[in-house]
Amino acid sequence: MHEIGLCEGLVDLIHNQAAGRPVASARVRVGARHAVVEEAFGQAFTIAAAGTAAQDAVIDLVIVPATIECVACGGRSESMDALAACPACGSGDVSVSGGDELVLESVWFGGEGTAADVPGHSR
Repeated sequence: MHEIGLCEGLVDLIHNQAAGRPVASARVRVGARHAVVEEAFGQAFTIAAAGTAAQDAVIDLVIVPATIECVACGGRSESMDALAACPACGSGDVSVSGGDELVLESVWFGGEGTAADVPGHSR
């Protein structure tokens, strides 16, 4: 379950943003090439966040597709599959870009009505 490693890093970032405040939720954008399973990610976050200000936080996980360009037919499309093939011709000879991001977009703190944007990361 590689999701635990991703979540450990996210919990560290959230901890730094929280500065002791309880965290209600956080929005995370992760690329399809990470092959994250949403349920496993939620479980991994619960484990990584145990005993921290984020232990009761709800995670809003947004999975972003990769862009594939087919060398054989020139087609271009998006794919949620980490091992993409061209949907037009079926060729595996594709160039893959994007879909590899892992971004903590915002953190919502308990008792507050606004989110704190994470510096250096746009929505």
